[in-house]
Order: sequence, then structure tokens, then C-alpha cells
Amino acid sequence: MPRYKIIVEYDGGPFSGWQWQDNAPSVQGALIAAVQAFSGERVQVQGAGRTDAGVHALGQVAHFDLASDRDVDTVRDAINAHLRPHPVAVLSAEKVAANFNARRSAIRRHYLYRIANRRPDLAIERGRAWRVPRRLDEAAMHEAAQRLVGRHDFTTFRSTECQAKSPEKTLDRLDVARAGDEVHITAVARSFLHNQVRSMVGSLALVGDRKWSVDDLGQALAARNRTACGPVAPPDGLYLVKVDY
Repeated sequence: MPRYKIIVEYDGGPFSGWQWQDNAPSVQGALIAAVQAFSGERVQVQGAGRTDAGVHALGQVAHFDLASDRDVDTVRDAINAHLRPHPVAVLSAEKVAANFNARRSAIRRHYLYRIANRRPDLAIERGRAWRVPRRLDEAAMHEAAQRLVGRHDFTTFRSTECQAKSPEKTLDRLDVARAGDEVHITAVARSFLHNQVRSMVGSLALVGDRKWSVDDLGQALAARNRTACGPVAPPDGLYLVKVDY
């Protein structure tokens, strides 16, 4: 039974998130239906990350098994044909070893958060970035972000609904840089807690808006208390960029 790895791009706006649900549209559900439509098989499509409602992906990775051996380009194109008109596209497909697991085999996940740092409303990018009209100090944000790099108890930046067994995670990178009228925040780690990236971004925005100091962010982390977190950034600006194996 061959196993296929696919790389998937999607606009998370119309979906309740990656995870399949009985009564709401999901990216996983759309992929399961598309695979079944072309193969006649009801398979489990497992993703590398369970993105939340409204969160996008440029390089989500998933895997599934089929009973018969298929050409990988045919798999890609057939799934895409049956995904229309959903804003989901399979960028590539390849055969992988039977022990490959999109979630458990991952060694690093890369996320990008886009802040549209401008006064005018968003037109083309509405739903795909978080507009913050006041000029943010990206240098202060980057300095503060380094307080979060490394292994820490991230309880402050963890959703109260998070089901992870431990609040401790190792954050490999958290960089903040300006790109024209956007501020980009890049987060890299093996895995993240529920809402961790959006929680960190919301607090970093307070630093950029000069409402918090760099030390305030460090104190919020040390508090290990969800109430010490700044406002959670909206899902619109968050992208799962790629997954390393």
C-alpha cells in the first residue's frame, strides 16, 4: 500500500481550520473528499500542523495511503481537479516510505506572521494580514522577541484550550523585520502550543506600539500566567510556510 506525501497551499478564510469536523468545512475534510472522488477510497489525510480557523498555509504537509500504485503527477492533478472551487491546491505529491508521518516525522515548523503596518484599509490583502495603522518599532519588537527564544515554559502564550501535555517548548527562532509597509514575524520550532504564535505576535505588537517595554515582555513570559499575555493577534496574518523533515 503506497504512501503519498503532499505539499498543500490554502487560504484558511473559508474554513474552520485544518481539522475535520462534522458540521463545519475544514481543509482536511476537503482533501479527504477530493482523494475519495478520484480514487474511490476513503482515506485519512494527516497533516503536519492543525492550523486554526482563518490561518493560511503556503507549505502544509500531509500524507495518506492508497490501495493501488499511482503516478504522483496524476495524484496531484486529480486531487486538485476535485478540490475546485475550494481555495486549496496540492503543489506536489511524492511517494514516501511507509514509516513517514507528516506530523510525527517533522523536525521543524516555520510560520510567518504578516502585519500590514499602514493607515489605509486593506483591499486586496484583507483576510490575509493584520492591519495595524500605527507605525510599529520593529527593532524593539525584534529585541523583545529574543527573550522568547530558547526553551521556556510558555504558559503565558498558550491557549486555555491547549491540549499539550506540557507548556514547555523550544523556540529556535523568532525574528521581526520590516518589508516596506509590512512587519514580518518569523517563528521556527519543532512544535508550538495552541495559539502560541498569535499570542506572541499580539504581545510583540504592544512592544512595537511602545505600550510595553522589552522587559515587560520578558516579565510576561516569566509570569507563566495566561492573564499576563497581550491580546491575541487575529488568524488572518498567520501562515504555515514549510515543514522540515
